[in-house]
Amino acid sequence: MAGSTHTVTNQVPPLVGYDVFSADRALAAAVGRHCDPEMREEVLGELAALGRTSGSAQVQEWGRLANDNPPRLLTHDRYGNRLDEVEFHPSWHRLLGKGVSAGLTAAWDRPAGHVRRAAAFLVWTQVEAGNGCPLSMTHAAVPALRTDPDLAAEWEPRLTSMVYDRELRPAHLKAGALFGMAMTEKQGGSDVRANTTSARPLAEDGTYELTGHKWFCSAPMSDGFLVLAQAPGGLTCFLVPRVLQDGTRNVFRIQRLKDKLGNRSNASGEVEFEGTWARRVGEEGRGVRTIIEMVAATRLDCVLGSAGLMRQAVAQAVHHCTHREAFGGKLLDKPLMRNVLADLALESEAATTLALRLAAACDDGGEQERALLRIAVPAAKYWVTKRCAPVAVEAAECLGGNGYVEESGMPRLVRESPLNSVWEGAGNVQALDVVRVLQREPGALDAYLREVGQARGADHRLDGAIKDLLTELADLEGVEARARRLAERLALVLQGSLLVRFAPPQVADAFCAGRFGGDGGAAFGTLPHTLDLASVVERARPVS
Repeated sequence: MAGSTHTVTNQVPPLVGYDVFSADRALAAAVGRHCDPEMREEVLGELAALGRTSGSAQVQEWGRLANDNPPRLLTHDRYGNRLDEVEFHPSWHRLLGKGVSAGLTAAWDRPAGHVRRAAAFLVWTQVEAGNGCPLSMTHAAVPALRTDPDLAAEWEPRLTSMVYDRELRPAHLKAGALFGMAMTEKQGGSDVRANTTSARPLAEDGTYELTGHKWFCSAPMSDGFLVLAQAPGGLTCFLVPRVLQDGTRNVFRIQRLKDKLGNRSNASGEVEFEGTWARRVGEEGRGVRTIIEMVAATRLDCVLGSAGLMRQAVAQAVHHCTHREAFGGKLLDKPLMRNVLADLALESEAATTLALRLAAACDDGGEQERALLRIAVPAAKYWVTKRCAPVAVEAAECLGGNGYVEESGMPRLVRESPLNSVWEGAGNVQALDVVRVLQREPGALDAYLREVGQARGADHRLDGAIKDLLTELADLEGVEARARRLAERLALVLQGSLLVRFAPPQVADAFCAGRFGGDGGAAFGTLPHTLDLASVVERARPVS
């Protein structure tokens, strides 16, 4: 009898049926550290439940289907009437419903709200990152709306609701609502002060008529949008409802959906306003100041989203190498592969630890913590989001040719990995924001130095990095040309200080050796061989 050619051996089982949260030891430890002891058990239980949902085969399949069946723009109905609707695959709605019910838009008034939401956002990103956009926009709109107490009273209960209502109808008839944002225009990009969309005051106080074109509109299927436009008093923030209170559609022409590199499940649109009704948010001429709190929150979500992508990439790589055999043994046990996996795990843990520390600062709300956020958020957004792409690519390489095949899921992570570096202000914008804070807000630097100073004396390599950073900060002449270098150092030193204080000694030692010790190369997998890399990899291994 002829032998079979279809016997399958040495293939890795899918990473499903596990608790995404609890298997992430760095994340679980950070949540426990930043929660009050009396509510720690409740929060950890809540997140473990979401982790089990996220790791289930069914929900992972929803993520695949949402990505494989991107949204479709319906400009008109069969009779020629303008529709301007976006049609999604059912899996998208299932994912979004789970995200809303998990509290991903409900951080602002819950105990430890930002920490528990940050951890949930990081976990949920690992299912399918695209639905994180409307969840993030809705969450972040709250502080901007709070500049107008009447608007906040009307809209905040809808935005923080844990009920997903997908129907396009007046917001006051809905159990929950989602928000999008439209700032960028063709001619301006990040320079929103160059916007040309105009806002003409109407008879009713605080209401306007908008005319203009937005080059990028996030989540165009949402119930409302924060929009920047030029009012008589200057650039101003407005709330544009998708459906007016009487049930008629507001003028919101979706001209096309963007064909993006990744983030395929999520709609990003190009929209036209032509006599579009809007409510002013904040004062005329103070649009940037009004919307800046929203931008700060979405930037932190970019850090969280990148940390989630990195964690999933590392989990997949470690899982593969745990099961795959080559050259007479498990890949996990090969010294060079172990070095690569440990280096990737360090990057992932550093990103997660920093992101949760910033979320805890949001919960605290004190002046010291607010000052820290002003410098740490743009520095973290700059550095963590930049590290995401090389981590995803290296992790895919750990799977060899299998990692280059769509069925592995790794190409989706690779395509998604640059996104958070671009959105909400690309790298140069973040680096320049860091410089601007250093020059204008000395209290922010004081808060940063007090934070990293808590780790001084614990590791000589970190101490040396802090000293070098202080030297760099002592001379800010011509700083714009080296703003990226400065933002990178601020983020790395903050990551190192947190790991030295809170991570296992093997993790802190390896991070300081590879990032500050002068004995690490430019590529992953070049850590000193004398380190306890097996412990670092074991800590990153997802238990399925």
